[in-house]
Amino acid sequence: LDAAPRAVLSSRSPEVLICFPWRKRRTMAASLDEGLDGESMDFPKAEEETLKYWKSIDAFRTQLKLSEGRPEFTFYDGPPFATGLPHYGHILAGTIKDTVTRYATQTGSYVSRRFGWDCHGLPVEYEIDKTLGVTSRDDVLKMGIDKYNAECRGIVRRYTAEWETVVSRLGRWIDFEDDYRTMDFTYMESVWWVFSKLYEKGLVYKGYKVMPYSTGCATPLSNFEANLNYQDVTDPAVVVSFPVKGDADGAALVAWTTTPWTLPSNLALCVNPKLEYRKVRSKETGKVYILATARLSQIFPQMRTKKFKPGKDDAKIYETLGDPFEGLSLVGLKYEPLFDFFKDRADSAFRVVADDYVTSDAGTGVVHQAPAFGEDDFRVCVANNIVSVEDVPCPVDADGRFELPVSGDGILGVHVKKADPAVTGLLKDMGRLVQKEQLVHSYPFCWRSDTPLIYRAVPSLFIRVEAIKDKLVENNKKTYWVPSWVKEKRFHNWLADAKDWAVSRNRFWGTPIPLWESEDGAVSQAIGSVDDLLEFNAKKKNGTVLLTREDLTDLHREFVDDIVLEKDGVQLHRVDEVFDCWFESGSMPYAQIHYPFSSAESSSSEKFLSEQFPADFIAEGIDQTRGWFYTLMVLATALFDRPAFKNLIVNGTVQAEDGRKMSKRLKNYPDPVLVINAHGADALRLYLIDSPVVRGESLRFSEAGVKQILRGVMLPWYNAFRFFAQQAHRMELAAHITFTRDEAAAAKSTNATDLWILGSLENLVAFVHAEMKAYRLYTVVPRLVGFLGDLTNWYVRLNRDRMKGGGDDDRRTSLAVIFEVLLSMTSLMSPFTPFFAEYLYQRLRKRLPEFEKKEDQPKDALGSADSIHYVALPQVKGSGGASSHSESVERAVRGMTLLQRVVELGRRARDEAKINMKTPVRSVTVVTTEAADVAALEAIKPYILSELNACDLELTTDVDAWCLLSALPKHPELPKRLGKQYKAANDLIKQLDSTQLRALLSGATTAITLDSLEPKVHLTPADLKITISFCADNKAQDYAAQTTPDGTLTVAVDLTQDDDLRMQGITREVINRVNKLRKKAKLVIADKVDIFFADDDESPCALSTAAALAANEALLAKGRMVPLPMAARGRHAVDIATDVAPTPFGSKSLRVTLCRPTPVLAADAYQRAVEERGRAQAGALAQFVATSTDHPLLLQGSLDGEPFALRRGVDFFPDATAQFLQGKK
Repeated sequence: LDAAPRAVLSSRSPEVLICFPWRKRRTMAASLDEGLDGESMDFPKAEEETLKYWKSIDAFRTQLKLSEGRPEFTFYDGPPFATGLPHYGHILAGTIKDTVTRYATQTGSYVSRRFGWDCHGLPVEYEIDKTLGVTSRDDVLKMGIDKYNAECRGIVRRYTAEWETVVSRLGRWIDFEDDYRTMDFTYMESVWWVFSKLYEKGLVYKGYKVMPYSTGCATPLSNFEANLNYQDVTDPAVVVSFPVKGDADGAALVAWTTTPWTLPSNLALCVNPKLEYRKVRSKETGKVYILATARLSQIFPQMRTKKFKPGKDDAKIYETLGDPFEGLSLVGLKYEPLFDFFKDRADSAFRVVADDYVTSDAGTGVVHQAPAFGEDDFRVCVANNIVSVEDVPCPVDADGRFELPVSGDGILGVHVKKADPAVTGLLKDMGRLVQKEQLVHSYPFCWRSDTPLIYRAVPSLFIRVEAIKDKLVENNKKTYWVPSWVKEKRFHNWLADAKDWAVSRNRFWGTPIPLWESEDGAVSQAIGSVDDLLEFNAKKKNGTVLLTREDLTDLHREFVDDIVLEKDGVQLHRVDEVFDCWFESGSMPYAQIHYPFSSAESSSSEKFLSEQFPADFIAEGIDQTRGWFYTLMVLATALFDRPAFKNLIVNGTVQAEDGRKMSKRLKNYPDPVLVINAHGADALRLYLIDSPVVRGESLRFSEAGVKQILRGVMLPWYNAFRFFAQQAHRMELAAHITFTRDEAAAAKSTNATDLWILGSLENLVAFVHAEMKAYRLYTVVPRLVGFLGDLTNWYVRLNRDRMKGGGDDDRRTSLAVIFEVLLSMTSLMSPFTPFFAEYLYQRLRKRLPEFEKKEDQPKDALGSADSIHYVALPQVKGSGGASSHSESVERAVRGMTLLQRVVELGRRARDEAKINMKTPVRSVTVVTTEAADVAALEAIKPYILSELNACDLELTTDVDAWCLLSALPKHPELPKRLGKQYKAANDLIKQLDSTQLRALLSGATTAITLDSLEPKVHLTPADLKITISFCADNKAQDYAAQTTPDGTLTVAVDLTQDDDLRMQGITREVINRVNKLRKKAKLVIADKVDIFFADDDESPCALSTAAALAANEALLAKGRMVPLPMAARGRHAVDIATDVAPTPFGSKSLRVTLCRPTPVLAADAYQRAVEERGRAQAGALAQFVATSTDHPLLLQGSLDGEPFALRRGVDFFPDATAQFLQGKK
């Protein structure tokens, strides 16, 4: 009292400073938690801060260092091209890879993760060709390979900075500094080694192969690449005649084709040996044709019309000459060639051959053979000795233009696709064109140049894949794929039908094929390293001799093309081709570590084969089934007879929202960077891996889906943490303690919801580990998301009152439990949502005892670890032999499962009766068929009452008293069994009563016999569809009820209302509005307010708000609020927020206002001041009190020279609420 402040005031000029001690500095643990204020969570901004934090602690490298010495988990990262920016396909695969490798690291493994770049091949060359205007191979040779490759090298890493930015922003931890590049010297040398080993094994040979060929890029493509870009086009479809030599009727075979440009290269005709053919004479032209019977409509289009009547109208169109015959009888017939370009091959060519690939699905049943331009054509002609593998006439150059011996105006020197009209016109002039139509069909285009592909025989080096086909199939069996059907069907079928692999490309920017040959090809040598070159007296054409490895620092064409070797006295020159870039990427397991040349201990040959190969895990899209997965398997099998990988996740394709392919040109998808900046990387990651795409199916990408993950998963998860932080802080303010982790208190809890959430968490941990070991992300993520839903939608909601202060011990226990759950989920979710897991961990760890002693703790221990990603994931704890505890958990889980069903049914019943949840109901009755359900629900009765806003709960198994049972026959089983008796049985089944059906359901009887039928019918539960429905006929009260589909659970809500219930509803409405106003004003728990209310109705309402609040003080105490009549609001009060709206059953215009707590002069003290000092001095005194910045026990001073002393709690109060409560006392 001696230290009480003194003031000297004047009633004539009371100078006052308005200063409110409203938001005091927070105490104790307030600084431990963010999320205490009313600001919304900005996930993208928080992620950016986390990125900065990771960078400051060098998180990824620290994680690697901390995990050194553990068993190695080998991961291969497939190399993307760096000539374009990452798209959603890359983001999806990267997310899967990051999730699995993070999980492996946090479960006891060391995981090296190196990023790789596919630097060679057509994508790079195509970009340079566009930039430099290169249109042909000759343009490159004129420019110089060295200059051309320098240009290629210059753009290879054009987008690497953008890649690193996007990949890092996604939260993926991978090493960009120690990346591998397919254009590096060490990588290319290992590729040479791979080839040399295959060559030594006799798995390499030279030959021709008809391949998809891009004339726009002047290079063959793999079948995989050829399938990437199909477009609908209109092509000419022609039927051409081939007169049979020596035929008595002057008959001609007729063949149909959609590629007229291939006709100048025709060397044979092919028929199906088993199809029926016939010789027919056209009634219109008199010409005689030979074709398949099933394809007569091709040359007689009248047969395709609706008016045509088979068997009746045929004779009007054509005449059959002789009997039909099999195609086999045509084999060997010679015909007149279309052109004389290849007349020197007449001895073996221009005859009919047979093969089963010819069908009657289209055309004429006769297929013209141009062996240089069709895979089947080539195969058939080689098999029939018309051409050989080494000798295939191909009159088309590398750029797709006709060259000699083919000639003719509009043909020679013209691109083949543009020559179609000239060829067709020439055939018409020759009288060989029977028919010309236009056909719209799907046709392959080059995926880079967007030009039509052709099939063309190209000389190539081949890997004998067919020779190791059986080994490939066996090695595939040793691998594990998710989903399994891709391995067992698509990939298996591809391997079982594998063809020899053409690995050479007639290009420039790539790894040169290390094969040196003599001019006549008689002597050759495969080189497997630079050291091998030195063994064969390698020297440049200018005479420079290579003496050491240092004399050759680059293996690209401009550095090795002019190297001449010497073997057995013969000079050898390198072949012209480079490797298919798929050969390079398939060599990645070896080339990325410079195997077998690296001397580093971590990548030595012995360690590689024993510990690092095959890879434990890889992941890419389903399009790599015929790409990277295939080349990995082929090379690993050929080299070591082992698969290249053990486990593989195959993701499906990410499409635009309209189901079409994502297209930069069409702009039919949102920019990934913008999506991340708007919603956060965690939301995008979770959206992608919680979708069908991780099961190998397609996903139609929708930004709305990402937004839904943010709102439906991330925000509720954050709000659960925020609620915990607020309530922990509330307890600390009240009890003057600091909340820290208390595992023992959580473990000892007997609360049913605590046992349920902890038991569910334990089950979740076990499930996650089991499924992640099986690489089934598609089962893990939904379960994790589901648990977060249980946490936020059920546990937190059910226990809000406990955590707010439902008794000190109970409050501490509930906070201890939710802390354990949040901490475990933070760790368990860290591989999936790395940013938010880090965000939570940095705030939760400060409540761990280990945090204060972190200097003495391991760097990867919970609390002392600087990142959650250093910490091992939680493991299953088990019951420790406490069977009673285990039984309690099982009961709690059963009870909570029932609670959720009861609440769902109860809410549906209320909705049906149009009673909102704010309106209390008298009682709820739960009818169940299981006695164990009653015991389980009894333990959580208060929660059910709270959730359904009911005053009483009745639990019963007396189904007959509350429900009716009825039955219908089960279709289609019973009608089939009863036959003619079914109709009569159906009528009798509908008349079965509840007693009979109850006995059948309970097992008291095994069947119901329909005695009136002859023969008698016995009905078992399998024959009937028994339903249970609520029966209100015998109830005095009015009920709304809902029943589960199986009839095992019914919830009935008593709809009877009275004034007591209505006043409860009004009170809950006030509490709800106050909470909404606090949220709107962004108040935090520590922010105290005065609450004022008033019924602004013009006439008194039937149930006043004041009466309702007075009757429900217990509800207000539970909500920790004291609403005051508006009359109690002082004139110096400052409004924060106001709401005016009607209430159910009460005021039509209830005003609720929140005010800042303002000190008030007690009414009797003011009255005394008026009497003793006058109204002016009393007003000055009241204003002084209202503006005081402290609330001491005594306010004293002088007013106009007269002393005053005001006692807190007697003469003044710190706020209106305190004055009201004192008045009640």
